[in-house]
Amino acid sequence: MALPARQQLIYWSIAAAVFLALLWLLGNVILPFVVGGAIAYFLDPVADRLEEMGLSRTISTAIIALVAVVVFVIAALLVIPTLISQTIALGDAIPEILSQLQTFLSDRFPSMNDPDSTVRQSLATLGEIIKSRSGELVEKVFASALGVINAVIFIVVCPVVAFYLLLDWDHMVARIDGLLPRDHQATIRELASQVDAVMAGFVRGQLTVCLILGTFYSVALMLVGLQFGLVVGAVAGLLTFIPYVGSLVGGALSIGLAMFQFWGDPGWIVAVGLIFIMGQMIEGNYLTPKLVGGSVGLHPVWLLFALSAFGTAFGFVGMLVAVPVSAMIGVLVRFAIGQYQGGLLYRGIVGSPTKDDESA
Repeated sequence: MALPARQQLIYWSIAAAVFLALLWLLGNVILPFVVGGAIAYFLDPVADRLEEMGLSRTISTAIIALVAVVVFVIAALLVIPTLISQTIALGDAIPEILSQLQTFLSDRFPSMNDPDSTVRQSLATLGEIIKSRSGELVEKVFASALGVINAVIFIVVCPVVAFYLLLDWDHMVARIDGLLPRDHQATIRELASQVDAVMAGFVRGQLTVCLILGTFYSVALMLVGLQFGLVVGAVAGLLTFIPYVGSLVGGALSIGLAMFQFWGDPGWIVAVGLIFIMGQMIEGNYLTPKLVGGSVGLHPVWLLFALSAFGTAFGFVGMLVAVPVSAMIGVLVRFAIGQYQGGLLYRGIVGSPTKDDESA
């Protein structure tokens, strides 16, 4: 005899409350395990593809791990130190950039020459604040990602967790499938496949788009000689996770920097603008359709709300689980709407089949 729906709802609510409580209490401790699980989920299709080519799961996982180690070493030796140094240098250069902006505006708006001008004072104050806080800002950004727990533990534990989860991923999925309630097995499988479709389409696809565009922007901006091109490209690539935001923020920042660096040589300013126009065209016409696909049910506003809410409530770990949880909530909401539209509460008497319809 199946449990009443009311009692089942109580049990599932308790399970959700326990999950949120553990996330809040153990957020710092489970960070490497959450990141490791995300990496394993992201790389599982690669391992499956290697298995289809005739390799065993163990060899496939070993190859992926070897490639990841090589990429990490190259990034640690070449990219990360340059990124940090350019970020600090950008923070130190902002007061000079704002001073040039102030001079530019003063030439065209003489009223700004007044020392008591609000805009003049605001620019000067903003420049000093950014300069004094630039180093602190960089430290906080990297501390939020690696300093939540001991950095050494994170760097060691996270790859190990990712390796073993990737190695046993199919067995874990089969084991969880075997624990599903028999009465709701088909429904849960269908909902889980929809969540996986959203995650595969958005998270895997969008992260790949971010990586490709971030690399493209960084390399292209450095090739045209833009100072801090690596930082601007990295920021634009990271913000591409939210549709259109990366191109808008990165384009505005890079063009603003180009105007001060290449003032008097508009050709380079146009070149910087064309880089972001080209990046937007590549993203919209090829990368997003091929890697992300059509609508996956995660509206940018909903995504922003989920990231803000979970980040505020659970810190950095909350931001990591915000997308999968928001995808799951979206699937459940659409399922609930479908159930509602198929029930009498929505259709009422008018929408109910009559006896004549049933006999026909």
